[in-house]
Amino acid sequence: SEHLWQLGLKSFCQHPETASCARAMTARYKKNRKHRGQVSAGHGRIGKHRKHPSGCGNAGGQHHHRINFDKYHPGYFGKVGMRTFHLNKDKLHCPVVNVDKIWSLIPLEKRLYFAKNTSKAPVIDCRRAGYFKVLGKGKIHTQPVIIKAKLFSKRAEKKIKDAGGVCVLQA
Repeated sequence: SEHLWQLGLKSFCQHPETASCARAMTARYKKNRKHRGQVSAGHGRIGKHRKHPSGCGNAGGQHHHRINFDKYHPGYFGKVGMRTFHLNKDKLHCPVVNVDKIWSLIPLEKRLYFAKNTSKAPVIDCRRAGYFKVLGKGKIHTQPVIIKAKLFSKRAEKKIKDAGGVCVLQA
């Protein structure tokens, strides 16, 4: 500890590798040592070094700091849209899957089985895989499938039916 005191560390830690170790700066290295004897210590006589001359934090965003807020934070103040009282986010939750990825919801062994046995149509339950809605992006296999989902887009329904498959709506 004597060695650390000579290095100029007033407070020292038992474990220097930890980040929470607080080290105080030595007084003789501080900038204020140079300002001793100078009346205003580098902060000017007229303006004076006051605590929060323009307000703390975001004060004055609509008044004396308006230019900064308008320039760097447009849209910070004000409201947009309608309020929804008692917003239930469960109603809005609707994960989607596209028609081209629908076969990836079946395990690989079953995919290989249905590739050989084309007489049977696989049943793909999108709800079990975590998807509520089927969208119509991409191409679908020509093999017919039975797809269970909460919602289908028109394009998805058309592509599935054109391939000989069936869309089953589930609540």
